[in-house]
Amino acid sequence: MSTLTSNVVVQTPEQCAVLSNAKRIVVKVGSSLVTNEGRGLDANAIEHWCRQLAALVADGREVIMVSSGAIAEGMKRLNWATRPKQVHELQAAAAVGQMGLIHMYESKLRAFGVGSAQVLLTHGDLADRERYLNARTTLTTLLDLGVVPVINENDTVVNDEIKVGDNDTLGALVANLVVADALIILTDQVGLYTADPRRDPTAQFVHVARAGDAHLESMAGGAGSLIGKGGMITKVLAAKRAASSGASTVIASGHESDVLLRLCKGEPLGTWLMAQTGKHQARKRWMSDHLQLRGSVVIDDGAVAKVAKEGKSLLPIGMTAVQGDFSRGDVIAVLNARGDEVARGLANYASSEARLLCKKSSAQFEQLLGYAAEPEMVHRTNLVLTLTSS
Repeated sequence: MSTLTSNVVVQTPEQCAVLSNAKRIVVKVGSSLVTNEGRGLDANAIEHWCRQLAALVADGREVIMVSSGAIAEGMKRLNWATRPKQVHELQAAAAVGQMGLIHMYESKLRAFGVGSAQVLLTHGDLADRERYLNARTTLTTLLDLGVVPVINENDTVVNDEIKVGDNDTLGALVANLVVADALIILTDQVGLYTADPRRDPTAQFVHVARAGDAHLESMAGGAGSLIGKGGMITKVLAAKRAASSGASTVIASGHESDVLLRLCKGEPLGTWLMAQTGKHQARKRWMSDHLQLRGSVVIDDGAVAKVAKEGKSLLPIGMTAVQGDFSRGDVIAVLNARGDEVARGLANYASSEARLLCKKSSAQFEQLLGYAAEPEMVHRTNLVLTLTSS
């Protein structure tokens, strides 16, 4: 893609197809789109979003909603006229407001025939290797079941040192977590301009640009920018973060009618910040670039054929040996009987558990481990071929 200054153009059909072809989508809505100007939740607005989410699910999409609004709803329920400044009061408001927020989404989605689930995350959940994998497994299972996860940061327990900070960033982290195809950030602005249009009559609307372009940050509120309000800088940085796993981002106005449905049909609304690497290529590059592997598993010829030729997950029944000392969530090598590396991926079991599972079927896992978890040692979505085997 060309430089930003020559990139203020209408999206091409190929770029619009990013969303029309997207299977897994993360949607983030700001407080202004789900509350009555900060005075509690707007039931009509949330019904509007849930109707669109349900339509996307019916269309075969997997959708995750990252929603603000808990603190505003908590303030209303506690009869607080002004937003508190003390952390413990903000946490209390979030705790009270989460009750109303998730009930609103649950009831509205259920009315459209779609199930929902509440997932509260912290930075610690996403930074810790095992908790990260646990969160990912939970979310992907919910999506497989056709359920819409409604996500927010767990404000009741976080502090400044461990919080994600804003829901734009949280949306990008969730997109990375589930390896989404796209991130849609809905706001009360139509998108990004090259300058503040209120002050600069030559300001141009940015229809499409490369996610991570340094020029975007200065436009959106970085050093020397005239645009410092409205939170656009967090959206630009979120798009940069989402692009690291291959997800492109759209920043659009949530006040557009049926904006989610129109975007997912390929309509060129808002600012499109395109990832330069597809999600599968980004994930493959990340795993392939791991220079220090904690360990490996050796698999038989039948498992090699399943993994390398058929694109299947690696099951413990095909493992003959485990080497090294690794934890759940570590990147490990997958070797054939000659010791050639066939693939690498994220381990669902620690090495101590994996040794017990060699040549065992999933029906035996609970007896061997005391619990039943994933049937795969490495799921196919977390497995990349390294093509070094002969």
